[in-house]
Amino acid sequence: MSVWHGSSRKRKQTGGRKRAYRVKRNFEKGSFPAETSLGEPKRRCVRGYGGQIKVKVLSDKYASVTDPKSGKTEKTEILRVIRNRANVDYDRRGVITKGAEIETSVGLARVTSSPGSDGVINAVLIGKEEKS
Repeated sequence: MSVWHGSSRKRKQTGGRKRAYRVKRNFEKGSFPAETSLGEPKRRCVRGYGGQIKVKVLSDKYASVTDPKSGKTEKTEILRVIRNRANVDYDRRGVITKGAEIETSVGLARVTSSPGSDGVINAVLIGKEEKS
């Protein structure tokens, strides 16, 4: 079963139903979201439109975190997902999407890549933890 990205769902101006004038086409096919979670590294390669290969991160425990002040990037372990403003349900379940705030061993970071499309988790440091 696949997701359909067609657009013949609208009604007439009078409120009547529009009849389908053709069947679903292959280029209108979509896919379900990857819903990247925290865990052992797992990726799935999907053939996209035009033969492109899209890598989806299903789960991962590492992120490439960049410090904007020094400009250095390092691979760090993700400890937990703090906040995901994309979806309340994602926030509750700890799903990693673009814009999600994660806690890493370096400090707090915001995800800047789309793990379900890019195949990698990149993040920018937004706050460092005070170690005493």
